[in-house]
Amino acid sequence: MKVACVGGGPAGLYFSILMKLRDPSHDITVHERNPAGSTYGWGVTYWAGLLDTLHRHDPVSARAIHENSVRWSDGVAHVRDRTTVHHGDQGFGIGRRTLLDILAGRARSLGVRIAFQQPVADATEPVRADLIVAGDGANSGLRGRHAGHFGTDITVGRNKYVWLGTTKVFDAFTFAFVETAHGWIWCYGYRYGEHHSTCVVECSPATWTGLGLHEANHADGLALLERLFAGPLDGHPLFGRARADGSARWLHFRTVTNRTWYRDNLVLIGDAAHTTHYSIGAGTTLALEDAIALAGALHDSPRLQPALARYERERRSALVPAQSAARYSAQWYENLPRYIDLAPPEMFALLGQRHSPLLPHIPPQLYYRIDRAAGQLEALRKLKRWLGPRLARTVAGVGRGSARGGSSRPEPPHTPGGPSGR
Repeated sequence: MKVACVGGGPAGLYFSILMKLRDPSHDITVHERNPAGSTYGWGVTYWAGLLDTLHRHDPVSARAIHENSVRWSDGVAHVRDRTTVHHGDQGFGIGRRTLLDILAGRARSLGVRIAFQQPVADATEPVRADLIVAGDGANSGLRGRHAGHFGTDITVGRNKYVWLGTTKVFDAFTFAFVETAHGWIWCYGYRYGEHHSTCVVECSPATWTGLGLHEANHADGLALLERLFAGPLDGHPLFGRARADGSARWLHFRTVTNRTWYRDNLVLIGDAAHTTHYSIGAGTTLALEDAIALAGALHDSPRLQPALARYERERRSALVPAQSAARYSAQWYENLPRYIDLAPPEMFALLGQRHSPLLPHIPPQLYYRIDRAAGQLEALRKLKRWLGPRLARTVAGVGRGSARGGSSRPEPPHTPGGPSGR
């Protein structure tokens, strides 16, 4: 099979690796529009379960990823002058550039061609291949060419956020909530290497404009954020990439869903097919799992269309819990005042429970007491597990479609820094 992977992110690279491992005669090219060595973002997170999955499919790249990752097991929340620590699940961080280099090197060693500075979606002549894998991100140009067919729906979140790096090396997954005269602003910090961490800053639109961040250029905005988060940063600087006009890259998160994931020989993968809010730390994991499912379906089926249909069916079903968790997690932050004045242990416990479909409908302190009891009484635990998915489906509504429905399994995915939920 001749395969063109459009987009040199984790999904396309890992898919090309798995296809070559199954059949070295596949002719595979990865087309990346950016120059070699350029990437966005600083570090990505994942959990131990992903390593187990990667080891089953390609031990060589799995070992390299593991060896180049850092780990943590604690979560820390700073609220005003209070600090709360939670001992939770082990998480991992790796630099995005490092991850891409590992996957690209492994792909090349298997005979995959990687062509940089090839913006396929903008080309006048369509790429010719038996299979075209659109891994070109949430703003996929290939998907955009057939938006009507794919039924793309994009929902824009309320809050503003910016993706930054810092030389502060966080020992734990760190949350810091700072109260200002214009409302709350907060950051998520996690290390991804020996000398650097990612720091995502988020706030409501009212706080963003009240602080003057809507008018500040990139440098002035960084200076303001460094002052606001001076405590958690221990005086370390923040850094990021300015836009061409010198402004900061503040964004609204865009949730992408699609009615279908393939058209003829074109198939969507990773963020081109779906996005989940960054606060659950699942984007890279889901992209790699897409690659595994697509390669497996193609290997098992001699015909392309049934294979693509199976891939979409399997991944759409598997994504339901993550998409539900991401939706509720984003809403938790958008409704931060509901939780921020709780006692520190209670607030941090509900921070870890933010993906629960029950939480928005129960007074926070009552939910906390029920959750504590559920951890000790098996009957209450079963009741909570039984109610959660049903309420999630009810709240999601029929009109949102199965891809946005509530969780169909009792355990939500792990989320950074907090308890994984009972």
